[in-house]
Amino acid sequence: MTTARTTEPRTAPGGESIPGGQTTAPVETVGADAAPVATPDRHTAPVDTTTRRPDVDTTTRGPDVAAVPRASWPRTAVTRAVVRHALRELPLRARFGGAEPVGRGGPLLEVRDPGGFHARVGTHGLVGFGESYMAGEWDAPDLVAVLTVLAGHAADLVPAPLQRLRALWAPRHPHEERNTPDGSRANISRHYDLSNDLFALFLDDTLTYSSALFRGFPANWDLLAAAQHRKIDRLLDLADVGEGTRLLEIGTGWGELALRAAARGARVTSLTLSREQRALARERVRAAGLDERVSIELCDYREARGTYDAVVSVEMIEAVGAEFWPVYFRALDARLAPGGRAALQAITMPHERMVATRSTFTWIHKYVFPGGLIPSTRAIEETVRDHTRLRPARRDGFGAHYAETLRLWRERFTERAEEVEALGFDETFRRLWTFYLAYSEAGFRSGYLDVQQYLFTKGNPAR
Repeated sequence: MTTARTTEPRTAPGGESIPGGQTTAPVETVGADAAPVATPDRHTAPVDTTTRRPDVDTTTRGPDVAAVPRASWPRTAVTRAVVRHALRELPLRARFGGAEPVGRGGPLLEVRDPGGFHARVGTHGLVGFGESYMAGEWDAPDLVAVLTVLAGHAADLVPAPLQRLRALWAPRHPHEERNTPDGSRANISRHYDLSNDLFALFLDDTLTYSSALFRGFPANWDLLAAAQHRKIDRLLDLADVGEGTRLLEIGTGWGELALRAAARGARVTSLTLSREQRALARERVRAAGLDERVSIELCDYREARGTYDAVVSVEMIEAVGAEFWPVYFRALDARLAPGGRAALQAITMPHERMVATRSTFTWIHKYVFPGGLIPSTRAIEETVRDHTRLRPARRDGFGAHYAETLRLWRERFTERAEEVEALGFDETFRRLWTFYLAYSEAGFRSGYLDVQQYLFTKGNPAR
């Protein structure tokens, strides 16, 4: 398997961006431009995106943010001591209630309500840390910088003796959030069926909700749509999608990849579990005049049938759950014809951290992605090796590009806060979403998270 990693692009004099080098594989890199594809001018088509579900509660659900949990004095005292000890060793400053900051210097974490902060962290750990931000008990002039420091020291935040007792104190995943067929539908709906209008406010015109691929850094909003097309085109190139290709897409999003593949002449079957995404994706397909080439189905990957020349799946595996990773990759194998190619984009994390935390119920699970788990590259490759006839042919990492993508989304979301509010999303939800985008960006900036494009091939026994 050839593994290539792009470096952050350099900026040429005059502001023109040029791609940086790579460490291995001096062939087409993640940062390279794919061949241009003639695509219908669908972004100016009269597509109605106002499909918000009125039955979805747009306020923050549950009492865990509205009320500070009751915590005993000993628990609060121990929490305060553990938190202060951890913060004193980090390259940031933490100020509690206006007192002198603690820490070794760096970005400022401002705790406005130390009592509420310590009660939440002492009761619910890192889930409580996120809930305390949602409640406005702490803030930061540069939220991403603070979270980047914390993400970079994630393995050291909890003292070693408490780490060994993780099974006793860490919350567990609710059984009903297992990614069975029914559980997956419910988990996907909780995030992706919130409101098409909400996502349209901070995504670019392609409505692509995954990492873009930029020519250079820093990225700017005007180049985001082109960077998303660059990412999509590279995946389609990896899968060798062209005229007459029978393509299966697992995870439709709002349909941009399916549209771009159909514009190449492929016949696309795209699967989603989100009713809201399917409705808008179908509308976009009709507006582009590609109904005969694209079929978008409300279907679990386990229920897919047929044989395809290529399979593409973008940031879908994170929603599958470790229990079902073998099932997911066997499904790709079963749907792919001999000689076919599968191109995947996946967020990844270090294997040791994945193993240590895979059973832990986190803030992200509770409020953003129920049932999700980010895999490691080792977990992906071992699952493919042990459960399928697929073989890895290439892997490219480009986590720095995801950090920039998330920054642009976060800035756009902040700029359009009044429009988010007009959709019915309250202040607590807006702080939740800001924290989620910043938290994710910090993961990529610290190197705790990465994103990969994989190519898997299936041998042709006739050869």
